[in-house]
Amino acid sequence: MLGSLSLVSQLTAGCSSLPSSKTYTRVAENNELAKQLPIKRTCGFQKLLRHHISTSRFLVPQRVKQNFPISSVLTDDSSSMTRMEDETENIGILSTDQGLEPFKDHFKYRMKRYVDQKLLLEKHEGGLEEFAKGYLEFGFNREDGGIVYREWAPAAKEAQLIGDFNGWDGSNHKMERNEFGVWSISIPDSGGKPAIPHGSRVKFRFKHDGVFIDRIPAWIKYATVDSSRFGAPYDGVYWDPPPSERYEFKYPRPPKPKAPRIYEAHVGMSSSEPRVNSYREFADDVLPRIWANNYNTVQLMAVMEHSYYASFGYHVTNFFAASSRSGTPEDLKYLIDKAHSLGLRVLVDIVHSHASNNVTDGLNGFDVGQSSQESYFHTGDQGYHKLWDSRLFNYANWEVLRFLLSNLRWWIEEFKFDGFRFDGVTSMLYHHHGINMSFTGNYNEYFSEATDVDAVVYLMLANCLVHNIFPDATVIAEDVSGMPGLGSPVSMGGIGFDYRLAMAIPDRWIDYLKNKKDEEWSMKEISQSLTNRRYTEKCISYAESHDQAIVGDKTIAFLLMDQEMYTGMSSLTDASPTIERGITLHKMIHFITMALGGEGYLNFMGNEFGHPEWIDFPREGNEWSYEKCRRQWNLVDADHLRYKFMNAFGRAMNELDDKFPFLASTKQIVSSTNEEDKVIVFERGDLVFVFNFHPENTYEGYKVGCDLPGKYRVALDSDAWGFGGDGRVGHNIDHFTSPEGIPGVAETNFNNRPNSFRVLSPPRTSVVYYRVEESQEGHNNSEPVNVQGKLAADVPAELESPESSATLAADDVDDVTARKIEDQKQNRIVGGESNV
Repeated sequence: MLGSLSLVSQLTAGCSSLPSSKTYTRVAENNELAKQLPIKRTCGFQKLLRHHISTSRFLVPQRVKQNFPISSVLTDDSSSMTRMEDETENIGILSTDQGLEPFKDHFKYRMKRYVDQKLLLEKHEGGLEEFAKGYLEFGFNREDGGIVYREWAPAAKEAQLIGDFNGWDGSNHKMERNEFGVWSISIPDSGGKPAIPHGSRVKFRFKHDGVFIDRIPAWIKYATVDSSRFGAPYDGVYWDPPPSERYEFKYPRPPKPKAPRIYEAHVGMSSSEPRVNSYREFADDVLPRIWANNYNTVQLMAVMEHSYYASFGYHVTNFFAASSRSGTPEDLKYLIDKAHSLGLRVLVDIVHSHASNNVTDGLNGFDVGQSSQESYFHTGDQGYHKLWDSRLFNYANWEVLRFLLSNLRWWIEEFKFDGFRFDGVTSMLYHHHGINMSFTGNYNEYFSEATDVDAVVYLMLANCLVHNIFPDATVIAEDVSGMPGLGSPVSMGGIGFDYRLAMAIPDRWIDYLKNKKDEEWSMKEISQSLTNRRYTEKCISYAESHDQAIVGDKTIAFLLMDQEMYTGMSSLTDASPTIERGITLHKMIHFITMALGGEGYLNFMGNEFGHPEWIDFPREGNEWSYEKCRRQWNLVDADHLRYKFMNAFGRAMNELDDKFPFLASTKQIVSSTNEEDKVIVFERGDLVFVFNFHPENTYEGYKVGCDLPGKYRVALDSDAWGFGGDGRVGHNIDHFTSPEGIPGVAETNFNNRPNSFRVLSPPRTSVVYYRVEESQEGHNNSEPVNVQGKLAADVPAELESPESSATLAADDVDDVTARKIEDQKQNRIVGGESNV
């Protein structure tokens, strides 16, 4: 959500704050940045402590207040201190970064707040996991031969349940209020059938200041809109399908991969036709493509119901409802089960940073002027995000915690999602929400009065909950500020995310592509941007996500080739210099980002083949057109177009990690960033990567350093024919190492590496070399990564999908054209085998 955050992230800060010196020496031994010392920091915690004691404490409901005074949340009572001492005195995160030592009191304070809140939940709700089962109590549930509906609305004076089932007349369905502001009604079955039929429209009607107000139930599990009425509000739908219509999961969750290779996707815009796609069509048509391209994880955007399509799912109106634009909850379950059958894990983009400002069909409609203690949101300016035009949660409120934590459990248990990508975390972490902030890496920017400790504690609870109920979950934070400890375990004093998005990396590439000539590209700067991440905190790297693809910005392919993509992508003619440069750099940028930028990799739907256009959702400004809110799969399916080359290379990048799991390796050493040659050489795992960014120079016998002695061969070559290259690097050539310098004395070695070998490095190419073990001789794993790879058509028979809706496929190319392409391949292979 970076585009809509309007946050300024300084490129020099990388994906996080300046890490400790240990970080630099670990990821880049010869890096000049390693010589820098951590900046001096001062502690402002006493102000922070006074600020939060006076203004911010968990708002406990009346039922808790009766037995446990609210002030005790922040006192050192004996019941909590025994457990507190072990958990707050030994803050493990301080041992990984001594620069955090001045902020030890801050970490102790927020850990105490976290532990105290868990103790309250154990005392009054049966524990965190039980507390997060709120959807079994609130909303509509089957209980004792009837339907029970409960809603938290403490400001209401009267309440009724209305809907199709009672002709929208609630006079006979009045609700009762308990002492905690929870309204409820029990409606017994009639004639052996539910009084509210499955699929009925329902609303919560309550009186405030003498006026009845109708709202969609906060915990509604499905909401629809009358598509024939312009600007029609959504209606809540009672969703309880009979067993014959209820989807039953057939496949187990796939095991957690060593490193996530994530395909970020939007179901609605995944059709090749200008319309909203469905969950089932995505499952049958798009999932096989993702599987064929060797991703292991799908990240679904815009799943939570949102009334405004163009918000990209960020202005959530109904938190427990899957977007009805693409189908029913059962259809979404089919999609997830289909993904699991293919070995694909599925993450959902979760938006707990804010809520839609809509009143008639959103959670905001329950805020009718009450205090923060009686509302989901803060009051006044504190409860409103002026850039997003949305409401901000009060994370200290007991019922808000129940609502949001239960929401996480709902998506995991009801739909079998495998984890979350938390959106807008920066906005949650700070009272200023990151607005007009330039995060420079100074630790005072993260730990001060600006820190929203209530939100930090909520995120700690959320990560604890998710990993308790599903230990193999993957949870990712979208944070542009780089708060230290965000990706550290809660037990160490961190916030508990598994990964953080490396959000500064795409900023670097955009800056280079827009503002620098090729000869001005700095190899050191590129390397530093990709390796600048905190020690022990894992990152998901990406060159571009949906943020860079939305109208108003440009994708990398579009920045590189622009209008020529419409006229110059035919492989039946020679590529223009613009197209040739664009395709080669597109491959190199994505590959070096994946290989060097993190412990996981992400790509947005269509960027793997260089989709030529931005995303523009239907809106008034484009006359509500879907023309640019789709994906033109026909372009990559057309055998005579060059889009297939970028797609094939993206597939091979993922296959390389399958064969040689380098993303999960902790061994990452940049041995050379040669500014004159424009070459970067590094090792990840036991692979050796050689990136030649020079636009013209070919280097024969180029010397590269390595760790292990032996024989090396090509594992992946961006210049292979199957990737649209010229086939200049021989794949059947053995490269034998030579020892360098005195064993064990790094300064006498070549680029601090004990061994070296020589390679051919053509301009604008990336070639990866692997060490051939004697036991591997003659086996398949001593062959280069397959250009063709597995195909979508290779899906097992029981998982076959309908034919693609692409308008132009390989079979449409006539025989003369096919022969011409083959002749070109055979006549231009240089230096060894073609990988076609």
